Amino acid sequence: MKRAGLSSVRALIVISPKTFIGFLAVLVMAALTASPVLAVPCESLASLKLPNTTITSANTLAAGAFTSPLPGGSAGSQFSTLPAFCRVAATLTPSSDSDIKVEVWLPVSGWNGKFQAVGNGGFAGVISYPALAAAVKAGYASASTDTGHQGNTAAFAIGHPEKVIDFADRAVHEMTVQAKSIVNAYYGNAPSLSFWNGCSQGGRQAITEAAKYPSDFDGIVAGASAIYWMRLLVARMAINVFAHRSDDSYIPPAKYALVHEAVLKACDVLDGVKDGVIENPTVCHFDPKVLVCKGSDGSNCLTPAQVETARALYSPIKNPKSGAEVMPALLQPGSELGWAILAGPEPIRYATETFQYLVFKNPNWDWHSFNPATDIDHALKADKGLLDFTEPNLKPFFDRGAKLLMYHGWADPQVTPMNSVTYFNDVVKKLGEGAVGKSIELYMVPGMNHCGGGPGTDTFDKMAAIEQWVAGGTAPKQILASHLTNGTADRTRPLCPYPQVAVYKGTGSTDDAANFACKAL
Repeated sequence: MKRAGLSSVRALIVISPKTFIGFLAVLVMAALTASPVLAVPCESLASLKLPNTTITSANTLAAGAFTSPLPGGSAGSQFSTLPAFCRVAATLTPSSDSDIKVEVWLPVSGWNGKFQAVGNGGFAGVISYPALAAAVKAGYASASTDTGHQGNTAAFAIGHPEKVIDFADRAVHEMTVQAKSIVNAYYGNAPSLSFWNGCSQGGRQAITEAAKYPSDFDGIVAGASAIYWMRLLVARMAINVFAHRSDDSYIPPAKYALVHEAVLKACDVLDGVKDGVIENPTVCHFDPKVLVCKGSDGSNCLTPAQVETARALYSPIKNPKSGAEVMPALLQPGSELGWAILAGPEPIRYATETFQYLVFKNPNWDWHSFNPATDIDHALKADKGLLDFTEPNLKPFFDRGAKLLMYHGWADPQVTPMNSVTYFNDVVKKLGEGAVGKSIELYMVPGMNHCGGGPGTDTFDKMAAIEQWVAGGTAPKQILASHLTNGTADRTRPLCPYPQVAVYKGTGSTDDAANFACKAL
């Protein structure tokens, strides 16, 4: 047989530049999506030595094998669909009285090269297993902490000032530092990017991280931030006590729908669309006086004292002694169906426990004895700015190129939406308009309750939004959000950068986001 000439061989291996670039792109994509080559077995992490850290266990769990240690915590598919992961548990002791429990979850395969820490709710006291699961299923290495105590209660605080510091911010920071070391040990690489994702208490943790520990994260998602923590708890106590100031001042839950319907009648159409959602509650000037009883009390009216209670719920909380504003309005028009949280039969327990364990350090303190003329000042002095810490100077965080994405539901009946609006405005005032869209952005969610729920479009991909922003340098011009009924989207809307709102274009379905545009009013 005649051998092929050299020119024929060359002809077989020569490819066009375009084909070569395409082939190279395939190789790069394959490298990015390939399973990581693990540096060490998961179980060997049990002997890893880290500062102020004792690793108590390190085990590989097969796909779907995780069982939550929390009562009823394994219900549903949130854990059954987990991929295989390395589960590391540790105890952190940055002080002699610290006992911070931490879990770090590391995907065995499919790691995206990034780290996502997740936040807590209430007084924490528990690992956030559902949030860990969501992060790992999305390909992140993740971590959560109980913040240094067991149980979602403030009872830990009496006699344990170091534990209060752990809860305030130290636990989250220490968790983040040690978790990154564990990630590096397992994969042989540090995370390429680090993110925080939290709502409520997790939102407070988010803001505190950005301000106190600017090097911890490249992108932070802060939802319904319970910042101004001590002021928030003081205001919650004050509003509930005011609601119970007389026999006829308390609004029973049976009347919430009455008020809500009256609010919708007055303000629903202000945005041009009648849909049971108030797009911008700050322009809704509803006076509960329209519901005042003409005669005796009844189910279809409010007593004069109840009218004053309703007005107070929409108004700033002030110190009766000095007249100074303690907190902006705790509730916005549209939140009425959730009034039982702050204006129910007794104060929300987080407020009561704050006074019992953090302010007066007396478990027997009775909320009926609350005196706003003295106890507001007493609470703020007792905190010494620790839990109330809310620093608007985020320059060190922003100078690293890090991003802060905030969101909050306008119908939040627990943490006032004005928390996020006030903080956003304070940051912009401190650092200038140039920070907006480049370093910080706020997305208010019409009709959404606390961290989710309600008639608004409360379902949206926060992590995709922050990832897009960190990669592209500019905050999303809008975020597509959905309202789900039985798991099916029946309405979509754009979430707009504050203070823009979604405005109907005038044609097409009002349940389709494509028919709305974000505009400043």
